[in-house]
Amino acid sequence: MNPLQFNDLLISFTSEFLPLWNDKGSGAHKPVGLWRPSTTSDALSSFFSLGDIAADHYRNINQSRIVAVVSDANKTEGTALRPPLDYELVWHDKGTGARADASIWRPVPPEGYVAMGLVYGVSYDKPSYHAVRCVREDLVMAAQVGEPIWNDKGSGGPNDLSLWSICPCDAAAGELYLAPGTFIGNSTYAKPSHAVYSLRLALTAPLSDLPAPPALTGHEPPTAVESTSTPLVCELPWFCVKDPELTVIEQFQSSPTYRLERTDSHLLAGFGHNTATTRQPFMWTATKGESGRNAKALTAITRINLCKKWPDDTHAFELNFSAHLDRDFTHTQRSAKSWSHSSPLEIITYAPAQKALAAYLLQSDYRLLRQDGSQVSSTVSYTNGDHVYISESPDVQPQPEQTPATQQPAQEEPGLEIARHDVVDDTLAP
Repeated sequence: MNPLQFNDLLISFTSEFLPLWNDKGSGAHKPVGLWRPSTTSDALSSFFSLGDIAADHYRNINQSRIVAVVSDANKTEGTALRPPLDYELVWHDKGTGARADASIWRPVPPEGYVAMGLVYGVSYDKPSYHAVRCVREDLVMAAQVGEPIWNDKGSGGPNDLSLWSICPCDAAAGELYLAPGTFIGNSTYAKPSHAVYSLRLALTAPLSDLPAPPALTGHEPPTAVESTSTPLVCELPWFCVKDPELTVIEQFQSSPTYRLERTDSHLLAGFGHNTATTRQPFMWTATKGESGRNAKALTAITRINLCKKWPDDTHAFELNFSAHLDRDFTHTQRSAKSWSHSSPLEIITYAPAQKALAAYLLQSDYRLLRQDGSQVSSTVSYTNGDHVYISESPDVQPQPEQTPATQQPAQEEPGLEIARHDVVDDTLAP
């Protein structure tokens, strides 16, 4: 798979691990096994671990767990990654009775960089400086301590240790925060208080100017839907989509990215032809918001939420992350409530004498596609009621028998007015 990129940081994934240590024989009340992400494959030869992995059991985690590994987009000349300056001892297993000696160390990052996990040391020696990389601090986001993984209660060792997962904070709109899958530790059984971090990715789709509404060529009513645009695409990494037809490993291997496509078109909201010699009002009632309930179906099937950040359940996915689509992309800049129900929209405008007018609303259709182009879930349709687009028929040339001398002087027509009689709720959905 092609790695994900945020600025000059490359992020890929591995499901292969090297066994390091387990606490068998220690007498601890709970089991733990330590593993190191493997980057020995050709595809990952330039990637590094962010820290070792702690599993709360003794089973083999190869091909059953996936974690992030990182590289520098600028290779050896880059500054995205740096090796640690040193290591600080967090814990050693002396006195526990474990079958093998072990120590756990915290990397000391260079200034302007952060460490994202702890590292195992063979016996009681410091780990190699090549075992892990620290990440430049502008490439990560502050995270929070997650759930406990293991502690050494019952081991009989003189030194206490508790291991904890890392959980990302709620993502800002247009961003995705990914926990690295590593662990942190504390020399007590209390939750650690030192800073932890998650990786950062952008989910912003490149938005372009919308095409002009269809031009009227005469006084005949136009078709109901006009001028479909080129799709706008937001790429979603595999780990933030629940694919009903693929396992996590199959997603990772066959569809490492998904395309959330938005296709815009102009939906006819009203048409009127003023045959009078003075300007006349026209009023139409249209419908704004989502048509149908396919957005809820999309969330139920894939867990993707078009209205707010997801997931709500941190245990729903293989990797721990928080994602939030860009509000311009999902039409939720002012309110997300119209995604849960449709509502009427009243449009009032004035047509000049002998003119035809057409009023359009923007309709956006969303499709989620796998990498092979197959679609996941149903198409979601949304009509934006924040803007009304007006097309006006061209001027009609005077007939040959009409001369300026016999016509009455034309009165200056006032400018076009559009009045929208609907209440906009500026309160965002939680």
